[in-house]
Amino acid sequence: MGGALLCLACSLVLAAPQPIRIGVPGAFTGGSAPMGLSMRNGIRLAAAELNRSGGLLGRPIELVERDDAGLPARGLKVAQQLLTQDRVVAVVGFVNTGVALAASKNYQDARVPVMLAVATAAILTRQFPLHGNSDNFIFRVAAADDLQAPLIVREAVQRSGYRKLAIFADNTNYGYQGLMELERALGQNGLKPSYVARFNLQERDMANFLLQARNAGSQAILTYAIGPELAELANTMARMDWKVPIIGSWTLSMSNFIDNAGPNGEGARMVQSYIPDEDDTPRRRDFLDGYQWLFHTRRIPSPPSAAQGYDGMKLMAEAIRQAGSLDGAAIVRALENLKQPVAGVITTYKQPFSQTDHEALELSVPVIGKVERGRVVYAYPADKPRR
Repeated sequence: MGGALLCLACSLVLAAPQPIRIGVPGAFTGGSAPMGLSMRNGIRLAAAELNRSGGLLGRPIELVERDDAGLPARGLKVAQQLLTQDRVVAVVGFVNTGVALAASKNYQDARVPVMLAVATAAILTRQFPLHGNSDNFIFRVAAADDLQAPLIVREAVQRSGYRKLAIFADNTNYGYQGLMELERALGQNGLKPSYVARFNLQERDMANFLLQARNAGSQAILTYAIGPELAELANTMARMDWKVPIIGSWTLSMSNFIDNAGPNGEGARMVQSYIPDEDDTPRRRDFLDGYQWLFHTRRIPSPPSAAQGYDGMKLMAEAIRQAGSLDGAAIVRALENLKQPVAGVITTYKQPFSQTDHEALELSVPVIGKVERGRVVYAYPADKPRR
């Protein structure tokens, strides 16, 4: 009898469908953690919903999460682990531009599709076609830098009327890519920056940079950096009693900017793909309710990261379903020609990718948010999604 039960148990184990393993690399510790943890939770929420409805191809989804801490060298090790040890069939993740630049070739060479959920350097989705690759395995559901920079400059120049604009960018690849795009966008408006500051991560003295920007007659500061250093920027401006607007990339919405800057961050404006709102559409309300219930929190540290992670997982899942296969090239072909609309948090995606365009978000999608009483709200109420 015991042997029969053991054989039955073995047969049930053998019959259980093997999970589909999706890699989730990201910065879950360090200064970028608000983005990484929010992205991870958005991916987890989407995967949980998919598994409740039967998974993919009759198999459950298993997320393989790996912390790269925002460090390029560690990101390379994570990529090697996900590919050779964990044997993932696809990836949804990446927070930091430097990590994605360092590791993306590993996934491209292994022919494993990647959905960038946070990293924004424009080159990331375009570098491999430039080198003669017939298939490009890198896709994105986030606002690339060459999409954000024109919106930042439009907010400062066309909407606000400023002509003397300083740029403050950190010394990471993220800051460098953003600086180039901001200078390009200013040039398209016939302008050059009044002053450019480059500073290191964990910079704790912005006074000299700000003094030079003020002496240059700067009317506003455009930023490309992450939360801790942006908070130091706002706090130093307050100590100097220099009150000019801060307008920058989407990272001004990070919780470690809003919390560390406190009242000094009020009014900062930034590009956003998603802003939680009390009067949201039903789909966005369901996402927010689901996030808060699953993770036992009222607050998302980086709402765009969570929404982009969620939507990225849904897009990758739909491509796997359409391909009917776990072959990387088949998934890429499906992503480039998605036949069914994918209802996401940010938007409904109707054939968002093509063979020559691996960017899901268009110029019309992001909006401008602002910090108001410790949270990000719509800078322009007309931008709110309508029910």
